[in-house]
Amino acid sequence: MRPEPPPTGSDGTAGSANPWAVVAAVLAGGWTVATTVLLQVAGWSVDQVRLVSGLDRWPWLWPVVSLAGVLLVGLPALLLALLPRSRALRATGRAWLAGALALGALGALRALPPVHHELYLAALAATAAGLALVAARLPARRRALPEGLGGEPGPAATPDAPGGEPGPATAAEDGEPGPAMTTDEPDGAGRTARRASAAGGADRRRPDPITLLAVAAGLALLLPWAWLGALGGLLETVLAALAAAALGALAGVLLDGRFWCRLGGGEPPRPARLVFLGGLVGGVTLLLLAAGTGQSGAQLPALLAVPPIAFTLAALYAATRRAGTRAATPVRWLVGLALFGPLALADPEEVSVLLATTRDVPFWVAAAAVAGLAVAVLLAVGYGVLLARPRAVTPSRRVAVLVAGVLLIAVGVVDVVPGQPGLHGERLLVVLREQADLTGIPAGTPGRAGRDARAAEVYRRLVATAERTQGDLRRELSRLGLRPRPYYLVNAIEIDGGPVVRAWLSGRSEVSRVLVSQRVRPLPAPAPTSPGDAPAPAGPAWNIRLLGADRVWSELGVTGSGVVVGSSDSGVDGRHPALADGFRGGDDSWYDPWDRTRSPNDAGGHGTHTVGSAVGRDGIGVAPGARWVGCVNLDRNLGSPAHYLDCLQFMLAPFPSGGDPFTDGRPARAPDVLTNSWGCPPIEGCDPRALRPATDALAAAGILVVAAAGNTGPYCGSIADPPAPYPDVLTVGAVDRNRRVTLFSSRGPAPGGAAKPDVLAPGAGVLSAMPGGGYATLDGTSMATPQVAGVVALMWSANPALVGDLERTRRILRETAQPAQPSYRSRTPQDACGGDANITGAGLVDAYAAVRTARAG
Repeated sequence: MRPEPPPTGSDGTAGSANPWAVVAAVLAGGWTVATTVLLQVAGWSVDQVRLVSGLDRWPWLWPVVSLAGVLLVGLPALLLALLPRSRALRATGRAWLAGALALGALGALRALPPVHHELYLAALAATAAGLALVAARLPARRRALPEGLGGEPGPAATPDAPGGEPGPATAAEDGEPGPAMTTDEPDGAGRTARRASAAGGADRRRPDPITLLAVAAGLALLLPWAWLGALGGLLETVLAALAAAALGALAGVLLDGRFWCRLGGGEPPRPARLVFLGGLVGGVTLLLLAAGTGQSGAQLPALLAVPPIAFTLAALYAATRRAGTRAATPVRWLVGLALFGPLALADPEEVSVLLATTRDVPFWVAAAAVAGLAVAVLLAVGYGVLLARPRAVTPSRRVAVLVAGVLLIAVGVVDVVPGQPGLHGERLLVVLREQADLTGIPAGTPGRAGRDARAAEVYRRLVATAERTQGDLRRELSRLGLRPRPYYLVNAIEIDGGPVVRAWLSGRSEVSRVLVSQRVRPLPAPAPTSPGDAPAPAGPAWNIRLLGADRVWSELGVTGSGVVVGSSDSGVDGRHPALADGFRGGDDSWYDPWDRTRSPNDAGGHGTHTVGSAVGRDGIGVAPGARWVGCVNLDRNLGSPAHYLDCLQFMLAPFPSGGDPFTDGRPARAPDVLTNSWGCPPIEGCDPRALRPATDALAAAGILVVAAAGNTGPYCGSIADPPAPYPDVLTVGAVDRNRRVTLFSSRGPAPGGAAKPDVLAPGAGVLSAMPGGGYATLDGTSMATPQVAGVVALMWSANPALVGDLERTRRILRETAQPAQPSYRSRTPQDACGGDANITGAGLVDAYAAVRTARAG
């Protein structure tokens, strides 16, 4: 007598599917998607707002966001996993619950600083691998049960099975159901299937067609990243590959054969149901996994491109039932390759709103994500048609090998030809403990002769200290192939290396600390430069008149002649009509450590605008008779401690193109005053002390360093990024046309309590030059800073004896400054920043009064 088969629900598995439970599952899925996406976007947005505002990132932000995701997503998933009778619904709940828990563990890793990307990738790989091992060994996944979770019965017995026993499903090696002999299959076919399964054991070392098709799909998803992205360093790339493999293994555990079997309506699965329902539920699971993948910002493209591959995985699973493939293997390959793209070929530090205004990294990351989404949709359709039809034929191994091989070659060709081949990782700046002793340098005679003598002595001491203390370490670093690049302005060496090298060097007695020296990755196409859309000024611009610089020209006859202003920025368009005649010329007036260009140029526009405000002709510059020299320390608005040092060294002792800064420097050719509309925040690798020896040395040489306060107001204490907080730097805030401090202008006190900024200048709606011969109005303390450098040029031109006398110059600027109106975030006492001096400094610079006082001696 045959036993009655157990009741079968609408899903084809034991247990009925209550319509209300189905509705609840749909609502839970929508809730999961919306909550996950909103939390990820909100967390990244908070990170970006604090970055733009110049505030420290909150290390606790992502652990809190991740915990919120676990609670908000995990509770509905837990109810779905426990309450419905339908196995398909319970399998859905379990998958989403496991995904939420994985998101909680992986997302919390973003507490690690983004600048330490290798450390984050190592932690991601270890955590994902650990989660995969734990999940695979849970009691509910016992290998002894070919079907069913937690001791549930397997597929219902078929009425034609001999003796009423369960249908003939053979357990696969990983506990998943093997190929089943269906009731309409002849006995001979069943024996053939079993023989094929047995023979497969001897051939297990060779990739099967389904796995190869999964690899091919993963390579197709890599194509947009190979074209539009770029790899980091060697260690970074290896760790990204390990992390992607571990995440693929975790996905293979979450989306194993039991999952697909239940979502597909039993054994054998119903192809249409499997692809549709399995793709939807699996896509939500992959969304949760992608949300925990990558540092803040890197997970956003994965959220778009990874979830749709669940439909491709469902089609692959339909084929595994015919080929006898372990269901988890294609999942591991496809998910791992899909996640390798955003993990390895996008730098999370560059996925920033700071670069989003042009076609920079955020634009290309978004383009790669959209292209990846399109590829995922095409794969889902193609694999669904090819593999998930009721009588579909699995391609032969030869065909699968050919497809995977062609796509592997395509990825390589795309990377080499239209892509950005090679490794483009970060470097390290090793700061030595001993710095040069610059005390007791004689003041010498007043004016330029004394300044030149001081600069020569400072250069001699700096180089001697670096040569004496760096020799042994440089030889050892060269022997290890770490490509050391020495510096003397700060006694430091830049090298290749990651966390291991950093830890090794940090433990050496001669090393003070090791900083990350950021490098931007190349772009598929240069970011366009704005040529400026404002008309040329008809006379002196409003900011020139507000400072009184036009009166200095007309009434005092002083334009800045005889003074040289040095600019370290994004570059300068040396052919701009307002700037061409002011270039000093010679073989030591231009330096580009990024791209090694040999003549002044500017790919960004920021540097052209600032130099124009300092020395530009035609009514835009404060000191149109002064000359300028330039250096490129910003590439696409990002810098690094080493490249900031490159330019500051060049300003102390310029050297000819291709020359050695240690032996070919010419201190007598140093510019007189430096304008610096940049800061080095922690995300670029700097710490508060990073550039302090450099500005100390420049001050000892009699070179005045003028620096922007920053645009992170109205927060108090926001003058924090070097070099603005240093006492030997003249720090400049910004005012508008009404002499009111702009809200964006950073405020003091500086770290240690020093009052900053020192003075103010116009910084809202400032008209100046742009690359290509045009003009534009820009806002920022970057715009205010070069105007103060121009005022110093006027003062020193009026009285050459003041050249190099930094203390007296600062005193004149402070004493002649005009009152300015402070601005506040609100009217609470805390917004006073300890006094208006930390908002307005000494006040608005008065060029006319300062030059008259300087001329009077």
